[in-house]
Amino acid sequence: MDLDLDLRKVRYFVALADTLHFGRAADELHIAQPVLSRQIRALEQDLGTALFTRDSHGVALTDAGGQLLTDAGPLLASAHAVRRRVTVAARGSQRLMVGFRAGIPVIPAARAFEARHPDVVVDVQRIEGDDQATMLLDGRIDVGYVRLPIDETGLRVTPLYTEPRVAVLPAGHRLARKEEVTEADLAGEPLVWHGDTSTQPTRRPHPNAGYLVRGVDETLEHVAAGRGISFLARSAAVFYSHPDISYVPVPDLAPDQVCLAMAASRTSPVVDDFFAAAQETAEITAECGNHEMWQLGSGAG
Repeated sequence: MDLDLDLRKVRYFVALADTLHFGRAADELHIAQPVLSRQIRALEQDLGTALFTRDSHGVALTDAGGQLLTDAGPLLASAHAVRRRVTVAARGSQRLMVGFRAGIPVIPAARAFEARHPDVVVDVQRIEGDDQATMLLDGRIDVGYVRLPIDETGLRVTPLYTEPRVAVLPAGHRLARKEEVTEADLAGEPLVWHGDTSTQPTRRPHPNAGYLVRGVDETLEHVAAGRGISFLARSAAVFYSHPDISYVPVPDLAPDQVCLAMAASRTSPVVDDFFAAAQETAEITAECGNHEMWQLGSGAG
């Protein structure tokens, strides 16, 4: 069956799937509830299957609806990215937006790339772990220096290098002045959880233990206040200095994996050239991220 999927209907579907309530979804979309109902029925007719069950207990996704919800995010993000790229092209400008996680230097690759493409402006934007995939898929960034794990659906991900991880401890912690510690040394410590699982240890505590935070800044504030410990890639520890934090290496933790990523649907010689520059300069980038300004066990972090 040939099918031209109406993206507007898909957006309506996602709103309803998120709320499972026709009234609330219609309010979010700023349309009347009967209009939303008609659009959902039309989408179900287009696809030849029911996407929701509707009964006295409420609204629920069918198996087919669940599959469409999984596929809808990358689909809508890709469409949004196309609009962004067309707008940029219409301005006649060439600009490459590079996202990077805290502690990962972009300059080595940017310099190598700009030597070959002096007509292309390289912009940079720091990204967090829980939005790195989304920003690549919706076109806010063209290419990203990311840390694993990342949802690779719809992405092309290329490993660059690994780096050690460190424990993030309050300056007054019993282990804060150690040259290094083991994971066993930290067993039982309350954790400051980060949405990015690469900052979590391999031995996971009870899911209700500690504090759940978003971003490195929140993590450091909670650790400094003595509410728990956390973990970072060593280069991120260099990037973030805090007077009430100590960073101590944990050699037996699995290393952090740094990768380069872009949307798999993206075909761009310019982005491909940046990929090549990033791979050529990966060793320099790793060295920059682990600069000697890093001081082991120092109360200043």
